[in-house]
Amino acid sequence: MNDATKVTAGKPKVGGAVFKATLGTTLPTTATESLAAEFEDLGYISDAGVTNSNSPSNTAIKAWGGDTVLDVQTEKPDTWKFVMIETSREAVLKMVYGDGNVSGDLASGIAIEANSDELQAQSLVIDMVLRGGGAKRVVLPNCKITAIADITYSDSAAVGYDVTLSCYPDDNGNTHYEYIIGEADPSL
Repeated sequence: MNDATKVTAGKPKVGGAVFKATLGTTLPTTATESLAAEFEDLGYISDAGVTNSNSPSNTAIKAWGGDTVLDVQTEKPDTWKFVMIETSREAVLKMVYGDGNVSGDLASGIAIEANSDELQAQSLVIDMVLRGGGAKRVVLPNCKITAIADITYSDSAAVGYDVTLSCYPDDNGNTHYEYIIGEADPSL
């Protein structure tokens, strides 16, 4: 039987929804456990939310005469997109430009060096609140930014870093994990 209570939106967890940490940081394995202290909050994400593309690509094998007789999976990229709009947050700047290319703090001044240094892989956690108080957590154990859209500075829109992250298999061959629980801790 259909159940409308199982239909939900993915709202950000109050107090932070997207967090980053260096590879090797202890990753959560449930929807509600506390994150390791090394995780840094990336602040507000634009109202477009977070988008996951996880669709396989296939090559059709055809028989003589044109019938498709087999589809061979050639790849299955796992990418995530979102726009970070707290563009003065140190964790955001380090994610976009690289840890070694951002120095200082807001109080004394931040200096950014834009160069062709390759961005480092990292771990991400995305926390959401579901209908009825449930929680969903997505863990990207090994990912890195592989695209940054144009950065627009105008007086009619917030500056944002529109990023695409590509996920890579961890030691178990998985590119991301999802953890869901019905009624979570009310403090979420």
